[in-house]
Amino acid sequence: MESPHPYEPAVSFDGGDLDCGNGLLLLIRKHIDPLDAGQLLEIISVEASVDEDLPAWCRLTGNELVSRRHDGRRRSFLVSKGPFTDPSVGPSVEPETLVRHPAKKDRHGRKRVQMEIVQEVVEPFIPGRLPGPAPAPAIPPLSVLSVGSWPRPRWLLRALSAHLAGRLGDEEFDADADDAVRLAVAAQVRAGVDVVSDGEQRRDNYASFVGGLLQNCQLIPITDLLPYVDDPEQFERELRALDVPAGEVRHPAVFGPLGRQRPLAVHEASFVRGLTGRAVKVSLPGPYLLTRTMWMECVSDRAYPGREELARDVVRVLREEVHHLLAAGVALVQFDEPVLTEVVYGQAGRGGRTFMCGALGDRGGTDEELDFARGLLQEVTAGLPAERLAIHVCRGNWTPDESKALAGDYRPLVPLLGSLNVQTLLLELCTPRAGDLDALAGLRDDQRVAVGVVNQKRQDPEPADEPLARAERAIRYFGRERVLLTTDCGFATFADNPIVTADLAERKLRLLAEVRDRLRSR
Repeated sequence: MESPHPYEPAVSFDGGDLDCGNGLLLLIRKHIDPLDAGQLLEIISVEASVDEDLPAWCRLTGNELVSRRHDGRRRSFLVSKGPFTDPSVGPSVEPETLVRHPAKKDRHGRKRVQMEIVQEVVEPFIPGRLPGPAPAPAIPPLSVLSVGSWPRPRWLLRALSAHLAGRLGDEEFDADADDAVRLAVAAQVRAGVDVVSDGEQRRDNYASFVGGLLQNCQLIPITDLLPYVDDPEQFERELRALDVPAGEVRHPAVFGPLGRQRPLAVHEASFVRGLTGRAVKVSLPGPYLLTRTMWMECVSDRAYPGREELARDVVRVLREEVHHLLAAGVALVQFDEPVLTEVVYGQAGRGGRTFMCGALGDRGGTDEELDFARGLLQEVTAGLPAERLAIHVCRGNWTPDESKALAGDYRPLVPLLGSLNVQTLLLELCTPRAGDLDALAGLRDDQRVAVGVVNQKRQDPEPADEPLARAERAIRYFGRERVLLTTDCGFATFADNPIVTADLAERKLRLLAEVRDRLRSR
């Protein structure tokens, strides 16, 4: 049949009466992901709600609605993958401007529908026994730590995008990722750090990567959740407020009981240990962050009656992973829990959602959430060697703009941190938003503090005297034996949104090593 549009599509498919919440977006993804940028997809539908939902999806994902036609009930939409360039005139055609519609129920008058299951729900793998820890290098006082993420090369970003979309196989992607890890580790070694990481080069972001590895869980673009939220208009506004490109952020969708049949990060650690004899640190999203991220109405409630039940399985798979990481000789396993700062200083209990950490799930009041988080962290760390466990709490590392991140000291979190079977705390203490060291009164004497003495967001290296002075203050406050040195956070929390370049990241770590050497020489 001849296309009713002014341009010929590369691919066309008929979605019938599916709406965006009942599988149409999944079919669109299936057909548009293999296309090259600028190619056109024709979507045929007889569902009226697509008139409203498809344009919103296009705006959020960076795709372009080029044309639409109606013939009775039959609707036809022409969507460009990314911006469209008219071959006859050159510049991009003006995208359609559309009226924004209020939140609505589905076509049957019910609340928003559940997400369609697109993969087989399998019996989760639960091991009968877990390995014990193997020896690992000690981490002396004043050691320099890499927080975790490292800027990815452009060629790796292209490979990562193609891998997530299914256009690049595991073997080809791993070959590219191995090369990127070699570069990241070499830069850290040149800078003189004591504890290295793999730079999280294989991860699309610091938290959601887990969703692509667990059984009965799948990563989907966060923009594709639009049909499932209670207030699509608010959801779209909040996504647009991000400095991170929303179309590039993927979110875990839980379809059945979680299981860990594949490692989450053991393969990362093993590869790094083959590159260097230095101590290796591996970062994992913490149990509270994962529970908040994975629990979402109309998605995870297929598999779990509530978030407490989901949290039990999150704790189980994390404990399995930590056992295997320690058995692989990892010196320090770090749990990232940035949402704790949002609980205290964000919108908790006042409605709305936070996208600071991609944590979409429902939450209660501050005390309720802190108690919930404390319980999960205590369960994850119980019985494990505390000297090889760490927790990292920052306050939003998705933009260099300090005014957009959360402000407030760590005082409300000290009782929680002091209650954990964790001996190393990585805290954001360089930025003035974090308050001063007095807020940390009450931490246990056996807990070490990896003090952020270099602001990773600054676009120029600080003069050496500034981080030295911060480190000296920390030594006076905690004592020399309890201080480690680091940046406030990582250099590339989201793969497509590095805070600084790799060259500048290396110079910042070298500055930390200079501070360490000056302190140790005294």
